[in-house]
Amino acid sequence: MTAERYTHGHHAAVLANHSARSAQNSAQFVLNQLRSGQRLLDVGCGPGTITVDLAALVDPGEVVGVDNVAGVLEGARALAEQRGAQNVRFEHGDAYALPFESDSFDVVYAHQVLQHVARPVEVLGEMFRVLRPGGLVAVRDADYGTMIHAPADQRLERWLELYHTVARSNGGEPDAGRYLRSWVAEAGFVEQLTSASCWSYADQVATRTWGSQWSSRVSEGAFAEQAIGSGAATGDELADLAAAWREWSTKPTAFFAFLHGEVLATKP
Repeated sequence: MTAERYTHGHHAAVLANHSARSAQNSAQFVLNQLRSGQRLLDVGCGPGTITVDLAALVDPGEVVGVDNVAGVLEGARALAEQRGAQNVRFEHGDAYALPFESDSFDVVYAHQVLQHVARPVEVLGEMFRVLRPGGLVAVRDADYGTMIHAPADQRLERWLELYHTVARSNGGEPDAGRYLRSWVAEAGFVEQLTSASCWSYADQVATRTWGSQWSSRVSEGAFAEQAIGSGAATGDELADLAAAWREWSTKPTAFFAFLHGEVLATKP
């Protein structure tokens, strides 16, 4: 396994955020390319909420979700069973060495994965390997450099600066969304479409949920441990940033938004 550290970790607040993802809110850019009977691989599937949605769209085609954290896959399997998804399975594996034969998938999808790896083109090369000729890769990643918020709060500006520092010290690229097009080309794919989409938080439920989750994430779990362990922040500073998130989340005019880069490309 490769030694990069996952910036978000698997704190309950992280899993709650990831479990709210669906094919509709995280894979819209590829949905019209999916067909019944396709074999699809979801790289970095996490709790499997998107994976199970995709399985319904290609049924009876097989869908495989792979993640390098075995523990998170138990929840994914339970979700598949709960939804009665019989054409999906989940495997433990490394994106740098996918445990599948070459030319064996029609579609490879990866959501918020390439921002966390030190060698994204190498990971894309593995996706290229397991795709059949003519197969489709679909990758989507956030671009933290596009994050905006209101009302203004210098502590949230500091949070964003700190996030960049910690993520890059872990080997990742938090502004990955803007680089997907070049990484995909370097890996040998033929680009079909590059696009961008926005996530926004602009109502009371959304801002309270987003702010509460980030308040926990900056003060507990992997991000907090990494920030303090690397000397990038102190515990007192993280507590102040957590308070900033809580305060922002209750503002009646709170707003937060950011872009994701998206690329569809084929294997020649």
